[in-house]
Amino acid sequence: MRLKNFVLGEAVEGSGDGTPLFHAVTGEQVAVAGTEGLDFQAILDYGRTVGGPALRKMTFHERARMLKALARYLMDRKDEFYPVSAATGATKGDSWIDIEGGIGTLFVYASKGRREFPDETFHVDGPMEALSREGTFVGRHICVPLEGIAVHINAFNFPCWGMLEKLAPTFLAGMPALVKPATVTSFLTNRMVAAILESEILPPGALQLVCGSAGDSLDHLMCQDVVTFTGSAATGRKLKTHPAVIEHSVRFNMEADSLNYSILGPDAGPDTEEFGLFVKEVAKEMTVKAGQKCTAIRRTIVPAVCAEAVIEALGQRLSKLPLGDPATEGVRMGPLVGKTQVREVRQAVGAIANGAELVFGDLDNFELLGGDREKGAFFPSALLYCDKPFERSEPHDVEAFGPVSTVMPYDTVDDAVALARLGKGSLCGSVFTADDGVARDLVMGTASHHGRIMVVNRHCAKESTGHGSPLAHLVHGGPGRAGGGEELGGMRGVLHFMQRTALQGSPTTLTKVTRQWLTGADTPSDRIHPFRKYFDELEIGETLRTHRRTITEADIVQFAGLSGDFFYAHTDDIAARESIFEKRVAHGYFVLSAAAGLFVDPAPGPVLANYGLENLRFVKPVYIGDTIQVRLTCKQKTAKDPIEGQPLQGVVAWDVEVTNQDAEAVALYTILTLVARRPSDT
Repeated sequence: MRLKNFVLGEAVEGSGDGTPLFHAVTGEQVAVAGTEGLDFQAILDYGRTVGGPALRKMTFHERARMLKALARYLMDRKDEFYPVSAATGATKGDSWIDIEGGIGTLFVYASKGRREFPDETFHVDGPMEALSREGTFVGRHICVPLEGIAVHINAFNFPCWGMLEKLAPTFLAGMPALVKPATVTSFLTNRMVAAILESEILPPGALQLVCGSAGDSLDHLMCQDVVTFTGSAATGRKLKTHPAVIEHSVRFNMEADSLNYSILGPDAGPDTEEFGLFVKEVAKEMTVKAGQKCTAIRRTIVPAVCAEAVIEALGQRLSKLPLGDPATEGVRMGPLVGKTQVREVRQAVGAIANGAELVFGDLDNFELLGGDREKGAFFPSALLYCDKPFERSEPHDVEAFGPVSTVMPYDTVDDAVALARLGKGSLCGSVFTADDGVARDLVMGTASHHGRIMVVNRHCAKESTGHGSPLAHLVHGGPGRAGGGEELGGMRGVLHFMQRTALQGSPTTLTKVTRQWLTGADTPSDRIHPFRKYFDELEIGETLRTHRRTITEADIVQFAGLSGDFFYAHTDDIAARESIFEKRVAHGYFVLSAAAGLFVDPAPGPVLANYGLENLRFVKPVYIGDTIQVRLTCKQKTAKDPIEGQPLQGVVAWDVEVTNQDAEAVALYTILTLVARRPSDT
């Protein structure tokens, strides 16, 4: 079968002989990949001129709904991908991580897109910055989609997840993408992309795929494009220094394989729960995906007094994780992705062995449950021990990208930190300890060299996602050897595909530009109370200034009795005089309640409910005899997704300023209300 390239709105085969692709278990040829003859300049332009404009016309919420629809579609078809994944050597569990884990990332970004971004084509980043004394000249940052194409160059180990975890933030940001998977497992990526395109959920040009060489694609990069790369550090450095990347200052995010650590705390002896959790995690990281994970534990750092016990426990656990054909019952680890990978891992183990000894595993004689050693790409678990990790550099310099880890001893916590840092920058680390003080020392000592650190003890282990599981909510990447980039991380990952631009101007002008009211902007009013208006009728900046209310001693006494809050500053005249307040003050929450009484229109109407309160600050005390007034301003409007059986609704954010008789602010906050839309709009 010759794989199709999905480019320029068509399914196209490359010319020439192409690259044969093989089944990792049987060694049989399963496909041929090739991109010879493709016009990469036209492919990039198609994404920029067709896919880009279509995505940029959509709001964040529309793009989020698109991701959710795509996730549901792929989840309904997930069973189609498992048989194809098996040809990569993956067990069912490995495939679940790759296939359903990738789809899960789409779901996460779909949710975050609706909750953390506005229903706009752009994002307002951060608060207003005051730039002038009188407040007539201010600043604000916005983020808009880049108008190029994102070129995603992925690794072989996660053909589905590796693609989807990049596409989710890319599409949510409003950029089209060209995916170039690693050729050896591209047949699985190809199958999933075919399904995505069959769904017609994405606009034309949003997603293109090439299986085989990237050709001269990087030669045609422009300043609005983005390149992301996952793979070896050597290849990443080569791509990062491509002339077009440098000349056009193309954004480049690199996530490279690294020598990740796991540290067993000095308190976690063989009789502790943490010891057992540690051994289980190291063995799992060695064998899941046959150790072919950029996050796998390569350096197992343990107290010197526990080294022998750790090696013995790991050997016992690894011996219970049989290697073989994943289709055979009882197999817990499958083959590597190909014969080339077997040769590379074997060479790497040999290099590490120059500074360590092999303490578990036999590279020449190992048992298989199903499968053929000659035809398949099988490689056994291998555990090494380096007794002088400060004198030998091999375990800190050489990575065997397979089921391989090196145990190394330490005497003090400072030594453990120093060993972890010898990896020269890693994607992740993990700490197993019941001593929170030790946990803090290890985290603070190694955080500068690692992109993510998981701290595990008996209290969180049950729900822990594991050392090697990148999560859409958290950044995935690391400094130094790990590439210096960041992927995922929720909103952070989306902003990587957007341009942050600083705006300067009058508050009124920037309010019109951003559709968010800024302090100092015009505040038009209407004879109709804003709570009598439907969502669609409200204008940004529309303001209500209320009548006034004088605070009495009776108010404070009654609120104390009602709330049960008898704090001295409210109820003890002598103590209040000796405090920073110098006399009794009203409860802050009474001020809020009184403010609501001033601005709320009590009759049933378009305002359905109070939806929440944000950014509350009490900036000045309110004393007995003070008179308060409220300014209520429509700050931002966000339409909610339709709910079957209910009228259309939206959320209105109101800027609230409560002032005293001297026009001084005493409380500032944002209140959210759920507001009905016009019946005619339903």
